[in-house]
Amino acid sequence: MQTSRPIELHGQPIAGGKFPLICTPLVGRTQEQLLAELAVVLPKQPDVLEWRVDFFEAIGDSAAVIATARAIKQAAGNIPVLFTRRSTLEGGEKIALNEDQVIAMYTAVCESQCIDLIDYEMANDAANIVRVRAAAKANNIKLVLSFHNFSFTPGMETLVAKFLAADQLGADVAKVAVMPRDLDDVLTLLTATREASKKLRIPLISMSMGPYGAMTRLFGWAFGSSLTFAVGASSSAPGQVPIEDLNTVLAILQKSIGGK
Repeated sequence: MQTSRPIELHGQPIAGGKFPLICTPLVGRTQEQLLAELAVVLPKQPDVLEWRVDFFEAIGDSAAVIATARAIKQAAGNIPVLFTRRSTLEGGEKIALNEDQVIAMYTAVCESQCIDLIDYEMANDAANIVRVRAAAKANNIKLVLSFHNFSFTPGMETLVAKFLAADQLGADVAKVAVMPRDLDDVLTLLTATREASKKLRIPLISMSMGPYGAMTRLFGWAFGSSLTFAVGASSSAPGQVPIEDLNTVLAILQKSIGGK
C-alpha cells in the first residue's frame, strides 16, 4: 500500500523511493557536538538528516554555519541533509538574527550547495518566501514549506488548506505538524493528511506531536506522509520515538498491510 509521493533529489527519489523516509534531527550547539551526534546517528542508517541550525551557538557567523554544514555533509556521505531554522513562534530556539539575516544565511547555505533541502515556515511574509524559494531553486535545493502549531490542532479544513498553500507557494514538499489535545485531534490530522495527499501535486509530511501524536510518527505514512522524524541521538520535538523502535513498528505494519 502506497499513498505517498516520493521526495526527490536531482530527479531521483530519496532512498530509492522508500516509504516512509526516516529523518533524524541534529541539535548540537557546536560543530564538535554535531559531529559527535552524527557518530551515534549514522550507524542507525537514517534516510535524511535534519540540521536544526537554531540550536547552533555560532548561527550568526555565516562562515561557521557553512563550514559546519560542509562537515555534516562530508560525514553524511550519500544521506541528504535538510537545513532548518525553526522560529520561536513555531517551537524553535531563540536566536540573535532578524529575518533578513536568516534569509541571508539561507541564501549563503544554498549557494554553498552543502545541503540538499531547506525548511522555511509558510507563516513568514510572502516576499520572504519568494526570496528563499528563489535561492533554493537557483541552487537546485528542495524547499520544504512548513506549518507548526504547538498549542492545538486546527480543524481539518484548515490543515488541508495549509498543505495546499505550501503547494501554491512553490514548495517542493509541504509539512504540517500540530499538537493534539486528545485522540480526536490525532484523527483530524490523519484525515487531513489523507485528504491533502489526494489533492497535492507535491509530497507532504505530517505529524501530531506529543504523547498522543507519537502514533502518527509510526503509521502516518499509511495516510500519505512521505517522511517521519525519529530520534537518533537527541529529540528536536515532543513525541519523536527512537529510530530503532520506529524501524521495528514499520516492519510489522508494512508486513501486515502488505499481506506478506
